[in-house]
Amino acid sequence: MSTIDDLPPLAKVIADHGLSARKSLGQNFLLDLNLTAKIARQAGDLSECDVLEIGPGPGGLTRGLLSEGARKVLAIEKDIRCMPVLEEIAAAYPGRLEAINGDALEVNPLAHLTPPIRVAANLPYNVGTELLVRWLTPKQWPPFWQSLTLMFQREVAERIVAAPGTKKYGRLAILSQWRAEARIVMNLPPEAFTPPPKVNSAVVHLTALPEPRFEADAKVLSRVVASAFNQRRKMLRAALKGTAPDIEDRLLAAGIKPTERAEQVSLEQFCALAREVAKG
Repeated sequence: MSTIDDLPPLAKVIADHGLSARKSLGQNFLLDLNLTAKIARQAGDLSECDVLEIGPGPGGLTRGLLSEGARKVLAIEKDIRCMPVLEEIAAAYPGRLEAINGDALEVNPLAHLTPPIRVAANLPYNVGTELLVRWLTPKQWPPFWQSLTLMFQREVAERIVAAPGTKKYGRLAILSQWRAEARIVMNLPPEAFTPPPKVNSAVVHLTALPEPRFEADAKVLSRVVASAFNQRRKMLRAALKGTAPDIEDRLLAAGIKPTERAEQVSLEQFCALAREVAKG
């Protein structure tokens, strides 16, 4: 008997529908409905929000989001095998679940959602980072989402919240922390999933800031940061020499020693450098 609604336990759902997880789709299913409800709660009060979920699979987190009161859930699922299961969930929660069979990298969710919107997902491992970067780098800010509550491999989660001076600090930390408040809210061992992945997982909660922490042009900042970390072992004067012919002067103007390496530079300093580079 399920503990959060009247639908069957997930293990039975998977057996009945023959839903073995596919490695090619980055699938690892969470079967504990108490756990999926706990993840849903990390997204906050959902009663006045539409929720975007990517890769629902057999619907564990979907059921958690609905049982926790989400106004509406839009679930985008690439695996056609999962659609009958999601239709059964939709029937149990009338008018509150819309499931689309498609690629999350191609579907425009805004055609199906009404603000305020939050994102909650156990992201497929093979597209998780790409989706996060897309959500953090829209043309306009604030973005369409209020918050992101996302499951990642723990190593990726640690890169999102990393501080300067650490090995995990890099482009993902800067993109995340420039425009959002990011923190790890849950850790999950491999055995929480079926099949168990070879790595630990973690849930990251990101809350969109009304405006970026420091002034900078998004495209310039992204280019400078990418160049700096693509050669992170080099001093910045060497790693960034293609960014501007007088890059040493611009580094100094931003308060950065040309002999520093990328992981030693704070978010505020990178934004200052982006402003200097943008001067042309």
